[in-house]
Amino acid sequence: MEKRVLITGGAGFLGSNLVQGCLNEGWHVSILYLPEFGLSQVEKYLHKIDAIPVDNSTESVISAIKNSNPDLVFHLASVFIAQHSSEDILRLIQSNILFGTQVLEGLSVNRVKYFVNTGTSWEYYNSSDYNPVNLYAATKHAYEKIVDYYVQSGKIQVVTLKLFDTYGFGDPRPKLFNLLKKSTCDGTRLEMSVGDQLIDVVHVDDVVSAFIISAKRLFDQKVVSHEKYAISSGNPIKLRDLVNLFQEISGKHLEIIWGGKPYREREVMIPWQFGKQLPGWSPKIDLQKGISTVLDK
Repeated sequence: MEKRVLITGGAGFLGSNLVQGCLNEGWHVSILYLPEFGLSQVEKYLHKIDAIPVDNSTESVISAIKNSNPDLVFHLASVFIAQHSSEDILRLIQSNILFGTQVLEGLSVNRVKYFVNTGTSWEYYNSSDYNPVNLYAATKHAYEKIVDYYVQSGKIQVVTLKLFDTYGFGDPRPKLFNLLKKSTCDGTRLEMSVGDQLIDVVHVDDVVSAFIISAKRLFDQKVVSHEKYAISSGNPIKLRDLVNLFQEISGKHLEIIWGGKPYREREVMIPWQFGKQLPGWSPKIDLQKGISTVLDK
C-alpha cells in the first residue's frame, strides 16, 4: 500500500528537496503551509502533491492532518534566528514551540503514530550535554521535551535528526554559500570573521536521505520511543579553508576581508562531536562535489 506522508515546512529549501525525495520513493505527499509565505519553491510539484493551507489555530492544524490522513509526519517548519532581538521572541515561540505542539496534538487526535522531527546541533555549545548556542537552539530543545511527553504517553514514535549546516543548489537563504556564489558573480566584497572556526556542512541531498531512512526505520517498526541522531559530515573544515576551496572550484577570486567583523556572541568554534550516527546513513556528497552543485558546474 502507498505510504502517505505530510511535511511541515515543505515549502522551504530543505522541505522542497524532501518533497522530491518522498516522491522518488513513490509516497503520496502533502504539505502544510501558511498562505502568507507562499509556495514558490514547490510550484513545480503542485500537480503531484496536496498543499494544505493552515492558520495559527490548533483546530486548523488538527483538521489539516485529518484531511491529509498521513502515515507519518516530517516536521521541518521552524524559524531560525542566529542572534535574536526582543521583537523576535514571539515569532520564535510561535513557530518553534506552539506550532510544533499543535502538530503533535494533531497526530495524537488523528492517531498518527510516526513522526520525524528536526533538531539542531546548536543545542550543544562547546559539546556540552546541553548548552544552547542561542535562543533558537533553546526553543528547539524545549520542543523536544514536549515531543517526549507525546512519546512517553504512548501516542507516537519519533526520530529526531540534529542538523548541522545544510547547503545545496537553489538555496534562497542568505547563508555562506549564497554569499560566496554572489561574490563570484559580481565581485562583492565580503567582510568575515578571522575565519578560524570549524564548520560542519552537509549537502541537502544527504540530509534528505537521512529523513527518508528515518521514515523507513519507523515504518519498519525499528523505533520504540524517541531516537536522536546527528546528521554530520564527519569532516568539519575551517571557514578560511572552505572559502579557499570555493574560490578554487569557482575559478574566480573572492574579495574577502578577513577579520572585517567580529565573531558572533557564542560563536561555535568546534562543532558538536558526540552525536550518534543514524544507522544505515552516511554522507555521500563530498565538499568538492557539493560546491560544484552550488555553482551548477
